[in-house]
Amino acid sequence: MGSIRLTAASAALLISSGLLAGCSDGSSSGDTLTWYINPDAGGQAKVAENCSTDDYSIEVQVLPQSASEQRIQLSRRLAAEDPEIDIMSIDPPYTAEFANAGFLAPIPDELQSSLEEQSFKGAVDAATWDDELVVAPFWSNTQVLWYRKSFAEKAGIDMSQPVTWDQIIDAAAGNDGKVAVQANKYEGYSVWINALISGAGGQIATDTENGIDLTLTVDSPEGEAAAAIIEKLAGSAAAPADLSVSNEGTAGGTFGSDQGAFMVNWTYIWTNYDKTQPEVKDDLAFARYPQSTQGQESRPPYGGIGVGVSAYSEHVDEAMQAIECITSPDNQGVNAELTGNMPASAAGYQYPALAEIYPPELLALFQESLDAAAPRTVSPYWSDISGALLSSWHPSDAVDSSTPPDSQQLIDDVLHGRSLL
Repeated sequence: MGSIRLTAASAALLISSGLLAGCSDGSSSGDTLTWYINPDAGGQAKVAENCSTDDYSIEVQVLPQSASEQRIQLSRRLAAEDPEIDIMSIDPPYTAEFANAGFLAPIPDELQSSLEEQSFKGAVDAATWDDELVVAPFWSNTQVLWYRKSFAEKAGIDMSQPVTWDQIIDAAAGNDGKVAVQANKYEGYSVWINALISGAGGQIATDTENGIDLTLTVDSPEGEAAAAIIEKLAGSAAAPADLSVSNEGTAGGTFGSDQGAFMVNWTYIWTNYDKTQPEVKDDLAFARYPQSTQGQESRPPYGGIGVGVSAYSEHVDEAMQAIECITSPDNQGVNAELTGNMPASAAGYQYPALAEIYPPELLALFQESLDAAAPRTVSPYWSDISGALLSSWHPSDAVDSSTPPDSQQLIDDVLHGRSLL
């Protein structure tokens, strides 16, 4: 396995020892640290309470729902050197951009070493820029293939073996089912495109240390394979009617309908139907993310959150203490229990409540998928790359063999200022 794992004994010791020193009952008479968080089901607010001390309290401010809007709000305020931001939850594709711009306070070497030791390798890679850990890995998300057991039985597809995108599209199309994905013109679609290209053995870009002169590799056999999968789904009876505006939520709705068959989506889906559609939960099963190319291991998406400290905070030292507590394995477990967003460390997976919520084979699949996950291109220019990618690959029913070369040209033009999004 590619991640750095703790032994069971070490993990148990971390869990039994409770929160890191400095965390208290949430009361404080000292300074207030403001933590800007992505929307969730209350996990980060609970962790903020856990990590408030006698010296400081942590208050949360909720960012917009869209990852790109979160980036815009934070980057504008940081560019203005706003001291009111102390701590930030940052989506992985924007970590390099914030670090490269000087927006993030350097994490002390000792804390860097501790975070690197406890975290999955993929989480460390996503949190690193210019060979330095610039944010603290908090949670690491991945996608699996969710499917309806009754549909798989009806379609006669063996889900105990790896399946390809072609296989699930054909099975759904031939049996009045739908394949639910994320294909609206937003970051979730870039996630899907990246996973398809990576699953075929390619990347969107390499040599990102060269800035705008990175090497683009969308126009490649791997890019063609990704485009063929999207073209096939969009043109088939397995495509949901709302494919071009689909996101995580609408995909969940499609999957919960009478035509629900297959869906790629994040870890929170396991508890998504518990109260609203218990009959769907009873019919819910899971498998490894589909293969782009038969016989070649899939590369599931990588998502998550890293917690960074603003370079313009007036409480940098206190904020560093806070992020150490926030990203402790226990608090990763607390957040996972409340939100379904899974820990960035193997020790976090040992949080007792998770074993009560998730079957052991699903927890194992999540970690296996994280080991194999494909991050989006780690570059300060990801927002430009993603924007150009979406402009050329959306809507999904217009994708064909000309899409990869057209998109590569547009990305290059945007990066070099020859075109505007």
